[in-house]
Amino acid sequence: MSSKTLIQRHTAGARLNHWLVAMTFVLAGISGLGFFHPGFFWLTNLFGGGTWARILHPFFGSAMALFFLIWVARVWKDNRIIAADWQWARHMGEILRNRTEQLPPIGKYNLGQKLLTRTLLVAILCLLASGILIWQPWFAPEFTIDLRRKAVVVHAFAAFVALACFIVHVYAAYWTRGSIRAMTRGTVTTAWARHHSGGWYREMAGKK
Repeated sequence: MSSKTLIQRHTAGARLNHWLVAMTFVLAGISGLGFFHPGFFWLTNLFGGGTWARILHPFFGSAMALFFLIWVARVWKDNRIIAADWQWARHMGEILRNRTEQLPPIGKYNLGQKLLTRTLLVAILCLLASGILIWQPWFAPEFTIDLRRKAVVVHAFAAFVALACFIVHVYAAYWTRGSIRAMTRGTVTTAWARHHSGGWYREMAGKK
């Protein structure tokens, strides 16, 4: 098989799911940031003003959580942490120097991607739970003021963690040449697959 031969890494449904998560994450992030600090309040104008931003933000967040949970269900089988992942972790210096010949082949996702998925899952579940506690006027009146104040703090911290994960994810995608194609066109070259996901490549080659 030629090193330039293309193989499918993500189906159209998976790519749509991914971009729905990204889109709703950005919408929820921008609308929420408008209420985080007065200096960002001008961002609410993108949604028709403060009132509309307050109304739409929890719906954006709920949609993001739903799409992300669907994504996690799609990729969870390939996100199981195995012994080879920890071997890679112990040789991070070699990986950063692009010397991976002597390391065991990894599956579809590397340890960094698996840990990022788990961190985002916890952060988004915290955002969802705390968001429900402070969602006016539907749910917030059912809870005490003290609990809602704590929920605001949890919500802000979880949002910070999720944003940090988002930035790391975007940077890693650009840093790993060829990764963007996988999520826009759904395919990668066999050379990319052998280098970055050797175990997954062998599995795909065996099926063919």
